[in-house]
Amino acid sequence: MLTVEKSGPIAVVTLNRPEAMNALSKVMRAMLHTVMFELDADPAISVVVLTGAGQKAFTAGLDLKELGSDPKAMSAANDQDAESNPVKAIEMCRKPVIGAINGVAITGGFELALACDVLIASENARFADTHARVGIMPGWGLSQKLSRLIGIYRAKELSLTGNFLDAKTAAEWGLVNRVVPVADLMPTALKLAADIASIPVETLSFYKSLIDDGFERSFRKGLEIEHERSTAHNRKVTPAAVEARRAQIQARGRTQ
Repeated sequence: MLTVEKSGPIAVVTLNRPEAMNALSKVMRAMLHTVMFELDADPAISVVVLTGAGQKAFTAGLDLKELGSDPKAMSAANDQDAESNPVKAIEMCRKPVIGAINGVAITGGFELALACDVLIASENARFADTHARVGIMPGWGLSQKLSRLIGIYRAKELSLTGNFLDAKTAAEWGLVNRVVPVADLMPTALKLAADIASIPVETLSFYKSLIDDGFERSFRKGLEIEHERSTAHNRKVTPAAVEARRAQIQARGRTQ
């Protein structure tokens, strides 16, 4: 149901139920938690790329067949435990997670995409919030995240219709970083992952948390967080360390 491929500092995690549109069954959600926990703790890994198997679906969200056959399974839509809430499983990873959106990301799958730090979409990608049509309210953050990312009017249009948003429009609305041809999706995501991985993992984790923690609060509070944390961090940086990083930046500039 889930595959993990490691290449140097990059790990590719693939949701692997293409016959079920990579639906997030109970077993898959538990596996995703285990994998993300292990990758977060692995000092050799700096960046994670999350994608779906095939070209049809990133993930269709919770497995509706499972929900329809097990009354207890319905609680998964509101579960805040990372072992069954895949959004929490992604968010608990301190390392950057790139979402390579290969196909449709529907409802819970849309929420999972929004948990990633960067989104690269193939031309096949489409997004839909069908919570209202299914009769289940979002419990993994979509109702609050989406309006903050694309504006309240656009978010209401998507959530109150359940209509699909194509990849091109998603990019125009700022929901994804860029759209690429299907064949270029993984090469693009891996190139971006390699660029990110060229920075020390502890720096990546620190900066990611600085951005995320500030974004969750007011602008004023975010500035206070930045000042407090950057002051404590920068006091520990030595001139020798700055010079070493400067040399690395110059070397990288000559190869690009």
